[in-house]
Amino acid sequence: MSLLVKNVRLVDPAQNLDGPGSLLVVEGVVAAIGADLEGDPLAAGADILDGGGAVLAPGFVDLHVHFREPGQTRKESIESGSRAAVAGGFTSVCAMANTKPVNDSVAITEMMLSRAEKAGLCRYFPIGTVSREMKGEELADMGTLKAAGCVAFSDDGMPIANSALMRRALEYTRWLEVPVVAHEEDRDLAGKGYMHEGAVSASLGCLGIPAAAEEAMVARDLVLAEHTGGHLHLAHLSTKGSLRMVREAKARGLNVTCEVTPHHFALSDRELMKFDSDYKMNPPLRTEADIQAVLEALADGTVDAIATDHAPHAWDDKEVELPIAAFGVIGLETALPLTLELLVNRKVISLARALALLSWKPAQVFHLDRQGLGSLRSGAPADLVLFDPEAKVQVDRAFIQSKSYNTPFKGWSLPGKVLGTWVGGKRVWG
Repeated sequence: MSLLVKNVRLVDPAQNLDGPGSLLVVEGVVAAIGADLEGDPLAAGADILDGGGAVLAPGFVDLHVHFREPGQTRKESIESGSRAAVAGGFTSVCAMANTKPVNDSVAITEMMLSRAEKAGLCRYFPIGTVSREMKGEELADMGTLKAAGCVAFSDDGMPIANSALMRRALEYTRWLEVPVVAHEEDRDLAGKGYMHEGAVSASLGCLGIPAAAEEAMVARDLVLAEHTGGHLHLAHLSTKGSLRMVREAKARGLNVTCEVTPHHFALSDRELMKFDSDYKMNPPLRTEADIQAVLEALADGTVDAIATDHAPHAWDDKEVELPIAAFGVIGLETALPLTLELLVNRKVISLARALALLSWKPAQVFHLDRQGLGSLRSGAPADLVLFDPEAKVQVDRAFIQSKSYNTPFKGWSLPGKVLGTWVGGKRVWG
């Protein structure tokens, strides 16, 4: 029931810890951290793992995944999605509510939690709908859903067009002390677009989604957040204007947080010149200027979390013409490698900041830190990831553990091999 991981580089942003050492796990929790713990009485009889100088960090927390269960398990199930998560170093995932049927009832929430417990891999936190049946007309029973285990509320996949409903949601969730997670899209402005509206879409003759479709809703919801004092969490932000508004809102003390995805700091709309639907997602890939804005926001603290927006689709959802292909890409297995390659190795942010954005900060956003998640503090659950930041991985079908393979990073060689993942002291990967 005990494990000693020695000869590792311990990185825990929650404690400003970055250096060589050992970590001891006893009965599923972190018992001690130190330079040499083999002589510690608590380590007597412990299994010993030599980390070989690899990085040992808190298990990652993903605020935004789509596991498709119930209703679309041919794309992903809770079990297969959880396997993809732990393969990528994620020990906790927060699952969006746009399943079929949607998660607007205690019965669906309890079913999800039961399936996750049966899988026995990562921690699974359901997100409930803001509105009943995600119709945007009346609030779901948020109080009951929170009591059943929901950690946030979102109609992700659909914007909340009704401003009065969004106001009531922010007011109600303020009392519940949970965030409203907003998919920011003005559907009238987006129209039938399927890529970013700009020079590339014009040259290709493709229908575009303007940056204003995201920014107009961000502006509205920041006004409502200020009016209500509710916690607004902005999902998958992609434009320079959106991030500027969030930066200004935070400076004024608003209760607002936000996330960005690896694909939005890795790829631009120029990729759509390939007419490959693996580059089609919502919000769409934006311009190089928007990528630069995302990088700046990651570096200056505007962004609170790197989230994957893991959105699996079957081959027949993607192997069709670009205008009718499904929006979305997978991302759990590639999040760490892309973060290391494009942010850490290019000196946009430090390794400690990168790991904070993958663990401690997202745990704070959804208050999972109250359960000790996102940290290696003594007494915290032993949710750990051990990875070699230099060892290369090849993004191919064997590497991807998801049921689906709709990744725009096929064939990429990236640094950051996950050597082991533990949840509550139990090894679940590697």
